[in-house]
Amino acid sequence: MHKHYYELTITLDSDLVEFVADFIGTLSSDGIELGRGEIVVRSESDVTFIQEALTKLATELGEGVTLSSHIEQKENVDWIKQYQDSIEPILAGKFYIFPSWYPPKEDAINIKIDPALAFGSGHHATTFSCLEAVSRYVTPSHHVVDVGCGSGILGLACCKLGATVDLCDTDPLSVESCEQNFILNQEQYHKLWEGSIHQATHTYDVVIANIIADVLKFIAKDLKKSAKEGGILILSGILDTKEKKVTEAFKELTLIEKIVKDEWVTLVYKKETNG
Repeated sequence: MHKHYYELTITLDSDLVEFVADFIGTLSSDGIELGRGEIVVRSESDVTFIQEALTKLATELGEGVTLSSHIEQKENVDWIKQYQDSIEPILAGKFYIFPSWYPPKEDAINIKIDPALAFGSGHHATTFSCLEAVSRYVTPSHHVVDVGCGSGILGLACCKLGATVDLCDTDPLSVESCEQNFILNQEQYHKLWEGSIHQATHTYDVVIANIIADVLKFIAKDLKKSAKEGGILILSGILDTKEKKVTEAFKELTLIEKIVKDEWVTLVYKKETNG
């Protein structure tokens, strides 16, 4: 173990925490701690490259995005073990999400995820709520698409239920991570591509998008278009203060369930012709 380690602290808008944490996860497998308006990355290696990538990301996101960071060198402790000890298996809906240093659970649907990020393992409120929604709405006959798949945990959950699953993410490293997690769980997806939902070639019984409210609003037309008539849309990554943005963008659909956990909201819609 090295004598010192580096701690990168990022301060940002609360509704961007999951999005930015996902981005960091594509750059590094180091342990990440999430808070409201804060992300902390700890590594024995220099994390300056992450800080530089975040500066570029903030520029690409445009004006109005508040994101700052600083790096400190600290005396080392076995924080990797501390982090692993803090990530315990959880039950979310029908699923038991566990890291490889724990055994599977006999009476549950097991999904193995070795998280660099707490949210990617199902612990984050949005992922947890999506897993609950998947448990209730996905069946073996369904063809599902997971938009902004990240670690692939939601697509894996759908596969475990017997559904046919497509996945996409605009980040190539997320696509690679998703592929690796499917291999880890000995599951097969139908299609996985780098890009977004507008590249889909057909419609789906269930559309899942656990992103952030602003992106959900931006791609709302494509998400609605990708769902079959009578299909289900599971939308998450919505901070409670941004819920109205999403409900306005999807107002012509029928809201059939709202799941609230901490300050995060998951909305489940049905696409149906009214009247």
